[in-house]
Amino acid sequence: MRRREFIAGLGGIAAWPHAVRAQPKPVPVVGYVADNPPEAGGDGRSQAAVLKGLADAGFVEGRNVAIEYRWIAGRNQELPAILHGLIERGVAVLAPVGSTAMALAAKAATQTIPIVFRIGGDPVASGLVSSLNMPGGNVTGVTTLGVELGPKRLQMLGELLPPGATVALFSNPRNANAAAEAREIEASAKVLGMRLLVLNATTPQRA
Repeated sequence: MRRREFIAGLGGIAAWPHAVRAQPKPVPVVGYVADNPPEAGGDGRSQAAVLKGLADAGFVEGRNVAIEYRWIAGRNQELPAILHGLIERGVAVLAPVGSTAMALAAKAATQTIPIVFRIGGDPVASGLVSSLNMPGGNVTGVTTLGVELGPKRLQMLGELLPPGATVALFSNPRNANAAAEAREIEASAKVLGMRLLVLNATTPQRA
């Protein structure tokens, strides 16, 4: 080997450790799953809360954290494939926001990747967590306990209506909490002496 080529080779070898050190650290990825984006009528408050929580922890989207958004638009049957794709993408955490069905699908998809949910039902009754104070496993999150609020709303409505009034409850059968919510409200209606009509309503299923 000629002297010039030998020296050039040594220079290249000496540069390897520096090049390795200079490579940027991989950016963690959050898998965010919800029904629709805010511009299409989705829950913008939940998305904003997630972004704020990340920022409070020192993570800013596009700078040191990436977010993979997946909008299912009521297509719960596609959740396993969507979640599998996010897991294959190597997400650091899954954030199913909006329904118990999403959170349950995420729990079924992985027992190792952390899952942070936002639902409106009882996470203990649905089997998401073991208890509210000690969720256990890889699942935690926030709930508004919307099922428990139904009877209270009916009681307030009863104060404005004549005795024995008939009230209609519109229920989305695709919502994992729909049946439990209807049972709670029906039981409350009997106590209040009201007649409850449960009407199922949903959007057309997409192909």
